[in-house]
Amino acid sequence: MRRSGPLALAGLVLAAAGALAGCASGPSAEDLAAVGYAPEDGDDWTVSTPAAHGLDPDAVAELYWHAWRLESIHGLVVVKDGELVAEEYFPGGRLEQKALIQSATKSFTGALVGIAIEEGCVAGLDEPMMTYFPELADRLDDPRKADITIEQLLQFRAGYAWEESSDELLADLYQGFRPSSLVDVPLARDPGTGWDYSNLSSHLLSIATSRGCDADLLDFANEHLFGPLGIEPGDWTQDWEGYRYGLGELHLRARDMARFGQLYLDGGVVDGEQVVPAAWIEDSWTAYTEGAWYSKVGDNFDRTAYGYQWWIIDAGPHTYYLAWGHGGQQIAVVPELDLVVAVTADPLRGDHGGGGWGLEKANLNLVADFVAALPAG
Repeated sequence: MRRSGPLALAGLVLAAAGALAGCASGPSAEDLAAVGYAPEDGDDWTVSTPAAHGLDPDAVAELYWHAWRLESIHGLVVVKDGELVAEEYFPGGRLEQKALIQSATKSFTGALVGIAIEEGCVAGLDEPMMTYFPELADRLDDPRKADITIEQLLQFRAGYAWEESSDELLADLYQGFRPSSLVDVPLARDPGTGWDYSNLSSHLLSIATSRGCDADLLDFANEHLFGPLGIEPGDWTQDWEGYRYGLGELHLRARDMARFGQLYLDGGVVDGEQVVPAAWIEDSWTAYTEGAWYSKVGDNFDRTAYGYQWWIIDAGPHTYYLAWGHGGQQIAVVPELDLVVAVTADPLRGDHGGGGWGLEKANLNLVADFVAALPAG
């Protein structure tokens, strides 16, 4: 924590209590004037201010005022026009913390698939999943699985069910996947006929990419993604057979999450190098499924669509692209405003009930409400 004095104490008390979240009256001018969010200088970002980039300082102050009233948020970073303009860490978070970003990892997995296709070690979107699992071909319990493509895995249209739809599938998720899970886990529908949020699909993408490129996925990411971005990732958990969990379990700093969002905002280019193909970003941010969630998240989630391991959200007059992880981990990219917002939060391990979902929704709505309130560019 960087703050000291009365404001820090007030923030800690409010964060612990959580009693004023969603306060109808909102902050006063005095409240906003008391909120601090100036980033620390560093060699990884150019530091600036919201006003220098045409972003209303009071709107940013209100974002952080609300953030202090949430129970589970750990870090909040705002980048405008490629410069770091706001940053704060809350109880449980700190600047150098490499946080567990849960399913926001999926957007990184998607990027690595695109890079692997560009490198030629994954054949392409229409390639059957089973190309990368030849040892399991004779064990397929369902012939429809032979028709699943890489693209369908990316879109969550492969036919595998949402793990939280049954106790048995949720147990499979927590016991840990492995390559043979593609056989053991049943299909809920014909491939290509509908959308289901599928952690297994993301993990199969990780395994396919590792096998196709003959590399540990973290090593591949360090060479082709994290290295060019100047990111030093934390742990990325491996499955029972040593494959990185494409569905989650990656640890990153909030600033590094924002760096990834800025890469996508910049068309995949960093320091003149094309790191992620621009066409891949466009394809990843194309809505292949509308209405791709199971319940209403908040008043400003006006649209919830899905691309290739990215969400597409409409909030107020804006469309933004969202890497979303359990607990409310987020990388929100708003191209119209040249804006990136990154959030780290309590990962809520094992908590999939109403209480955990309430905390997650509060963090998601914090960003959606902020974006919705910004004027159109």
